[in-house]
Amino acid sequence: MNTRERLRLLILAVLERQPEHGYAIAQAIHARSEGLLTAREGTLYPALHALEGEGLIVSEEREVGGRLRREYRLTEAGLGALARTRTDWQAQIRAVQAVLGLPQQEAQS
Repeated sequence: MNTRERLRLLILAVLERQPEHGYAIAQAIHARSEGLLTAREGTLYPALHALEGEGLIVSEEREVGGRLRREYRLTEAGLGALARTRTDWQAQIRAVQAVLGLPQQEAQS
């Protein structure tokens, strides 16, 4: 999985919990990864636009704290894509662990 595909997976996973605006998505990725992963504006927003173009997420403008923000929400198609991508990611993890000679871990649901 390349960097672009990984970012798409992370965005979909964040939006699975609840709708969010772009900055909150970036913050969630950073926080959940304990600071190891970042989603920079220059890559985050093009990924959000691509996911929306594919029908995996939808957006609408909402007023938050007196400011207009674009909020993104996962679609049913997005949920399906997230499930497929998680399965692919878990297979890749198992493959890398096998090559490295690491013990195989149970997949988390």
